[in-house]
Amino acid sequence: MLIYSSVNYYIYSKAMQAIPADSGIRIWFKWGFILLVVAYVAGRFLERAYLSVFSDALNWVGSFWLAAMFYSFLFVLLVDIIRVADHFTGFLPQLLHSPQAKLNMLYLWMSAVAVILIAGHINAINPRINNLTIDIPKGANGLKELNIVMASDIHMGTLIGPRRTEKLVNTINSLKPDIILFAGDIVDEDLAPVIRQNLGKSLKMLSAPLGVYGVTGNHEYIGGAEQAVKYLEAHGITMLRDSVVKIDDAFYVAGREDREKSRFSGRNRLEVKELLRNTDMSFPVILLDHQPYELNKATEAGIDLQLSGHTHHGQLWPLNYITQAIYEVSTGYKQKGDSHFYVSTGFGGWGPPVRVGHRPEIVNITLRFR
Repeated sequence: MLIYSSVNYYIYSKAMQAIPADSGIRIWFKWGFILLVVAYVAGRFLERAYLSVFSDALNWVGSFWLAAMFYSFLFVLLVDIIRVADHFTGFLPQLLHSPQAKLNMLYLWMSAVAVILIAGHINAINPRINNLTIDIPKGANGLKELNIVMASDIHMGTLIGPRRTEKLVNTINSLKPDIILFAGDIVDEDLAPVIRQNLGKSLKMLSAPLGVYGVTGNHEYIGGAEQAVKYLEAHGITMLRDSVVKIDDAFYVAGREDREKSRFSGRNRLEVKELLRNTDMSFPVILLDHQPYELNKATEAGIDLQLSGHTHHGQLWPLNYITQAIYEVSTGYKQKGDSHFYVSTGFGGWGPPVRVGHRPEIVNITLRFR
């Protein structure tokens, strides 16, 4: 809250410097800005106390403001850096120091942010299908190929509602998967909006002969993992919680609890080697682990394919440079030794319903066994 308030005050104070003191715009800008700033916080609190159309509206407005705030901060910071450089060098023409030039800069900032939000939202609601073929040098009891459809970070809730959930299910089913795998953050913290909108109704329409499996993500734990898991399992998703299942006597799917389990429950999750202790590693092994940390441990344990999400690849450019610095794989495919890894950008998003710099995705993976 301190960071959020400080960033907004910085943006507000710079914007007010650009508006003439005698302008009638000042009062409208002031109250409009305050409404935008408090919308997200008020919406999240109201959502827990009294879920309604009003709380939904506040969440939508506030969520868009999070993206607007981020790009406004970058814009204002860039202008201040230029101003400091000009103070020492005087390279800007005098015309750009006039009150009208400052007001025009404010209009430019607001227009640029509006364009980014509109384009980013259109991008966010149009996921791509990413196709990948991986060869696994193991036999699978006569099974030659496995058609996997994987999605992560759906964040079902207020912003990912019935239409987006239905679109997800229809797209997955159209790919005719043998098995469907969800790599965590299926729900977005609070379960109440999911229940109110009956989003589980769409999940029940998922179709794959070998089943639908998922694991917990950090957002399941933030909102209450036990309730989220119970809801998802009641609507057709088998949740793997530090457990392994052998499917069709041909391959294994292992699912790890999210690494946030220890923070929320006080109990540690199993290490990969411990999780696979009783697994016949001569069969192909697919591991679901929401957060792609310590990939070397999965390689050492002998897994064939790990599917993860969580990073959103930053979601808003240039935050992808931060996720690239934190994670060995921020998005896409990588092979380490005999192990293959895929980190998805995710289907939905946290916070702003906006993506800039990359597309959300559903991943269609063909595993070929030999």
